[in-house]
Amino acid sequence: MSQTQDISNELFSLRDYLRWGISEFGRAGLFFGHGTDNAYDEARVLVSHVLNLPFDFADDLLDARLTKAERESILSLLERRINERVPAAYLTREAWFGGLSFYVDERVLVPRSPIAELIAQGFEPWLGGSYPQRILDLCTGSGCIGIACAYQFEDATVDLADISLDAINVADINIARHDLSDRVRAVQSDVFEWLAGERYDLIVSNPPYVDAEDLADMPEEYHREPALGLASGPDGLDITRQILRHAADYLNPNGILVVEVGNSCIALDEAFPMVPFMWLEFERGGHGVFVMTREQLLEYADSFL
Repeated sequence: MSQTQDISNELFSLRDYLRWGISEFGRAGLFFGHGTDNAYDEARVLVSHVLNLPFDFADDLLDARLTKAERESILSLLERRINERVPAAYLTREAWFGGLSFYVDERVLVPRSPIAELIAQGFEPWLGGSYPQRILDLCTGSGCIGIACAYQFEDATVDLADISLDAINVADINIARHDLSDRVRAVQSDVFEWLAGERYDLIVSNPPYVDAEDLADMPEEYHREPALGLASGPDGLDITRQILRHAADYLNPNGILVVEVGNSCIALDEAFPMVPFMWLEFERGGHGVFVMTREQLLEYADSFL
C-alpha cells in the first residue's frame, strides 16, 4: 500500500485534510507568498480546488466526509506542494488579483502586487478626476493589472505588453477568460521598443525588479517562477531605468506613470538622488510603488540618461 493510500485510510473529513496539510507544510518549512501568507490558507486553496468549492466555503462543510477519490486527489496535490515546492496557484492554475480570477502557470509570475489597491481607488488622487482613455500595462505577465484596469475604467482601451511570448500567450488566455477582446490586447514588446507611436493616459508597470543578491537568497518557491519576470540586474533597476528614460514619450499630456520596484526602492532613491519619487502607502500592505507625472518625467529627463 502506498503512503498516500495509507494516509487516505486514516483521514476522512475535509477538516482532517486541512489539518494534515497545515501540519505537513509546517514540517516541510514551506514558504508562503504567492497569494497566501500562511499554511492554513495555502492548504484551503488546494483542498477547495479539488472539491470544486469556493475558498470561503461554509464551516458547516468542515466535517463532511470525502470520497476515496477526493481524499486521494487532495493528498496528491498537498504532497506536490510539499515535495516540489510549487506555489498553490501553479497547482490549481488560478490566482486572484483585485477580486478577479486569472489563469496562471509557470510561464508567468503569480499575481501579488499592491497596485490592486490603487486600481480599486481609480488611481486617485493622481489622475485628478480625469478618466484614462488609453492604458498600458507594461511587463504585464498574466495581464492581471491591465485587465483589472479595464474593469475599473469601463470605456478605456488597454494594451498588455511583455517581452515574453509565453507571457503574451497567458495574457491572451485571460483576455478571453474575461471576454475583453474588444478593449484589451496583448502586444509583445521589449519595454517600449515595439510600441512606437502609441500614447497613453496611464502607464502601469510591475517590471522585474529583484537584484542579484535577493534573487539568489529567495526561497525555492520563487525559483518555480520565470527568472525573466524577476531578475533585473545587479541592483534590480535595469528595466526601471529604461521605463524612466522613455515613458514620457508614450504618455499624453497630464498622463501618469505608476511603477512597482519593491525592495529596490532604496536603490532607486540612491541612483537618482535629485528625483523626488512619490512613494505610496497601502492600507492592505505592500511598498515600493511610485507615481510620476509626464511633466515630472520631462523635468528630470537628464537624470535618467
